[in-house]
Amino acid sequence: MPRPVEALIHHTALAANLARARAAAPDARVWAVVKANAYGHGIERVFEGLRSADGFALLDLAEAAALRALGWRGPVLLLEGCFEPRDLELCSRLNLWHVVHCAEQIDWLAAHKTHQPHRVFLKMNSGMNRLGFVPTAFRTAWARLNALPQVDEISLMTHFSDADADANVKRGVAHQVDAFDAATRDLPGERSLSNSAAVLRHGLTNDWVRAGILCYGSAPDFPAHDIGHWGLQPTMTLRSRLIAVQHLQPGDTVGYGSSYTARAPHRIGIVACGYADGYPRHCATGTPVLVDGRRTTTVGRVSMDMLAVDLTPLPAAGFGSEVTLWGRGRGGAVLPIDEVAQAAGTIGYELMCALAPRVPVSITE
Repeated sequence: MPRPVEALIHHTALAANLARARAAAPDARVWAVVKANAYGHGIERVFEGLRSADGFALLDLAEAAALRALGWRGPVLLLEGCFEPRDLELCSRLNLWHVVHCAEQIDWLAAHKTHQPHRVFLKMNSGMNRLGFVPTAFRTAWARLNALPQVDEISLMTHFSDADADANVKRGVAHQVDAFDAATRDLPGERSLSNSAAVLRHGLTNDWVRAGILCYGSAPDFPAHDIGHWGLQPTMTLRSRLIAVQHLQPGDTVGYGSSYTARAPHRIGIVACGYADGYPRHCATGTPVLVDGRRTTTVGRVSMDMLAVDLTPLPAAGFGSEVTLWGRGRGGAVLPIDEVAQAAGTIGYELMCALAPRVPVSITE
């Protein structure tokens, strides 16, 4: 039989989370962000759950082509735009909308020969200092684009650096909204400012909102709020089974480096899952896990193919018991991916994207 570790993608949860985005931004159109192969879920696996979106936003031309091959005929936005001039040919052929964030991309458009003008999103660097034109250069960039016959409609966008952070610690979004509004005043075109955190935390919406991490059942501002607070559902479950049980005595150690030492007699279960499956090696003793739908914790160091869990609170658990590393467990139990990520010193995004190719993935409700 195959090794018991597997991942499940919950298409009904994807649809419910997208509906949550619509409820938070009822007057806006919604981009379902599917970059990084739909945050590790697989574009082909999330398509049905997210196809009620108004458009899909991503980075790679290959992913855009995959969406078209799945039958999507609506808007597709390249969030980083084109990477070289010949990318514009594929944008023309596949009818892709694309971000323009630097002068070089405007130069490429000016030299591009096309029968159909392009829909572009002009990006402002309003404080993130990653991509985009600074406010003082934004109107000049807009004027250049507006003068090109290769360009049809120009939409305006920016991206927030601190929408997910505590407003008492970080600067929040107001300073970036102010910069954007000042530089775009009187310019025509639809606006797109808000990511998941800006929509949920700040109630900030424009013509288009970009629903990213919220679509995948992770809270954009965890631990300030969890998915229950925002009404989100886990869309990925990583699960396996116990393949062995060990009985420890006081002084016995567990795993590489003997980082865990038993203080009393108890049982541990060995799970067929490790960092080669995408489970974080940095998860130390105490990381939450579900065994047969009940909470317990990991013990010792995570190894390549296995990890250990404490069975002390679970006398009925044993060989073959189901283990949920994150996502949905038995009896309706839920282990949010954000809790596991916190134990690893990272965020849910990284865990989703790090799911290993060797893990079988299937779609379920």
